Amino acid sequence: MTELLFRVSLYSPAAIDRALEAFAPFADFERQMRDGVEVVRLTAKPGEDEPLIAGELANYVLGATVDGTDPKTVKET
Repeated sequence: MTELLFRVSLYSPAAIDRALEAFAPFADFERQMRDGVEVVRLTAKPGEDEPLIAGELANYVLGATVDGTDPKTVKET
């Protein structure tokens, strides 16, 4: 089992939804909200590479968050 943490202040929960749906053929997931962080636990299905899936899932969440970001609501620091 691998645990990934996504701060909801940085990552869209909808992007996490999309990622879990896309990667469902390759892994089983548990999801929990804890102190403003989405915790995703994944276990690769037999024959799948768990570290690879974890990395690709995290990249997918990032990309889906960026794709869904409205530039008018992003505050520059």
